[in-house]
Amino acid sequence: MNETVFSVFPNENFVDLNLYQFGREQCSPAHSFGPASRNHYLFHYVLSGTGKLMADNSRGVTCEYQIRSGQGFMIFPRQVNTYIADQKLPWEYVWIEFDGMKAREIIEMAGLTPDHPVYHASYKDLRESMMNEMVYIAGHSGESPFHLIGHLYLFIDYLSRSAASTRLTSGGRVRDFYIREALNYIEHNFQNDISVEGIASFCGLNRTYFGRIFKETVGSSPQQFLLNYRMAKAAELLKLTTLSISDIGNAVGYPNQLHFSRAFKNVYGISPREWRNRNQIAR
Repeated sequence: MNETVFSVFPNENFVDLNLYQFGREQCSPAHSFGPASRNHYLFHYVLSGTGKLMADNSRGVTCEYQIRSGQGFMIFPRQVNTYIADQKLPWEYVWIEFDGMKAREIIEMAGLTPDHPVYHASYKDLRESMMNEMVYIAGHSGESPFHLIGHLYLFIDYLSRSAASTRLTSGGRVRDFYIREALNYIEHNFQNDISVEGIASFCGLNRTYFGRIFKETVGSSPQQFLLNYRMAKAAELLKLTTLSISDIGNAVGYPNQLHFSRAFKNVYGISPREWRNRNQIAR
C-alpha cells in the first residue's frame, strides 16, 4: 500500500523560480505512474529501494533507466514518461515540481537533459544537503511561501553543484557565460528600451550568432524570452499592486498602453484588465 505526503504550493508570484507541488511517497511493489506528461520540471530523488523510468528522449524515442537509492531523475515539460517501483524492493522517493525563467539554465548546469535525465551526484555531502532540502520542503507545507521558496533555492543550489555536468566542453562553458550575461542584462534592463541587437552588443557577439546560441541554450528566441519576461513581471504587478494599466506598461518597457495590452494578450490570451480582475489579490 502506498504512503503518500503530497502538497500544492499556494502562491504563484515568483518569476525566476516557482514551486508548484511537492511530496514524499513510499511505493507499494510494482506501483506505477503514467504514461503521462507534465507542464513543469519534476525532480524525484530516491531515498531507498529501486525502480524503473521510461521516458522519451529529445528524438521522441522511449528510453529505459534503472534508478536506485542515492540517484534521482528529472521529468521535463511535455515529456511522456512512466515510472514503476521494483517488485521486490520498491522505492521511496521525494519529489519537487518547479519552473521559472531560470529553471532550464540551472537544470542544464547539473547536466540533466531529456537525453540524460538520471541524476548522479559527484559530491556526497552536497547530495545529502540537496536531499535534506527536499525532505524539509515535503514535510513543511504549512510554512509561508517565501520560506519554502528560500528552501527551493537551496535545493537548486545543491542540485546544480552536486551534479555539475562533466559533459560541457570549454567552448560550452564560454557559451554559458555569454547566456548568463544576457539573462542578467535582461533582468536588470527589461524596463528600458532594449533590443536583441543591444543585448548581443552588450555580450560582444554578432546578433545572428547570439540569437542561435540563446535559442539552443534557453529554448526560445531572445525576442520571445524578453517578451515573456516582461509580461511575467507585468502579471506580477497586476496581481500585487493597484498601479494603473498604463503605469504597469511603462514599468515593463511599454510606454504605449495599446502596444502593452496587445503584447500581454499575445502571451496570456486576455487583456491586462481582464487578467487583473481574475487574479488580483484582495487588499
